Amino acid sequence: MTLKPDTKAFIDMVEAANVEAPPRSEQSPDYARDGYQALAHVLGPGPEPGGGIEDSQLPGPAGEIPVRVYRPGTDGPHPALVFFHGGGFVIGDLQTHDKECRLLCEKAGCLVLAVDYRRAPEDPFPAAVEDAWAAVQWVSQHGAQIGIDTTRIAVGGDSAGGNLAAVTALMARDAEIDLKLQMLVYPATDASRHYDSFVENKDGPLLTVEVIDWFWSLYLGPETSKEMLSDWRFSPARASNHRGLAPAYLATCSADPLRDEGNAYVQLLRSAEVPVSHSMFEGEPHVLFQMFNVCEGAKTLIAECAAALVTAFE
Repeated sequence: MTLKPDTKAFIDMVEAANVEAPPRSEQSPDYARDGYQALAHVLGPGPEPGGGIEDSQLPGPAGEIPVRVYRPGTDGPHPALVFFHGGGFVIGDLQTHDKECRLLCEKAGCLVLAVDYRRAPEDPFPAAVEDAWAAVQWVSQHGAQIGIDTTRIAVGGDSAGGNLAAVTALMARDAEIDLKLQMLVYPATDASRHYDSFVENKDGPLLTVEVIDWFWSLYLGPETSKEMLSDWRFSPARASNHRGLAPAYLATCSADPLRDEGNAYVQLLRSAEVPVSHSMFEGEPHVLFQMFNVCEGAKTLIAECAAALVTAFE
């Protein structure tokens, strides 16, 4: 596995800084969350949206769901991206992906509503799905209250957030909510693990199979069953029907354990006659989406996400 030079230089720095950290399987969720926050801080800030940023709440199935709204500087109503952060359903939050939401708001000229869904282990599966779906429904039904053009809504996210975007796209189709795009950045789509990338990229960088196991154990619980692994709300590739879904932009990275299931989801969607734009980022790892300030590949990825949103909202 050969990484791009700028990416490798950054990863070498991160690994050197974490050489004394305990294995992920021995870390507490709070310890891992602090580490992810530190990484996001090192990766730097994003631009200030022209219309400002507001923290708010939406009604959810287990209480209020915190959200962060990023507004472009143009007159509304605006098309909207409902964004779900990554972090294995355990460690991400609004702050870890603040820069990316700022960038998408600026470059796509759309409102971004980032959802702070419930995390494991405090709230295991399917709590994250329930909150994500509640947010999509609220935006569809009441988004006009905050300046959203409810005829132009997209969902998107990275990694675990890409999983939630894919799952809510399935739910939106069944509820006859007309999404314009599902923006899936190296999404987790299939828990079967019968993919070469789980062997080739077992040790990362940044995301390893050991870390994925740790995330799953907290999200699904220690008594994970085959039925749970095949539940389409966890493995959207296992849904019975993918026809009629929103068009997709899907990005995968060659040095990512999730590479092949993402590539397979592209083919699955295309076989169901869903329009898909797909980019494979050679020499790049998981977490690329968050590396805008340190490597060129991330700049390209963000630019492609923004361009896909602009096209979808036309």
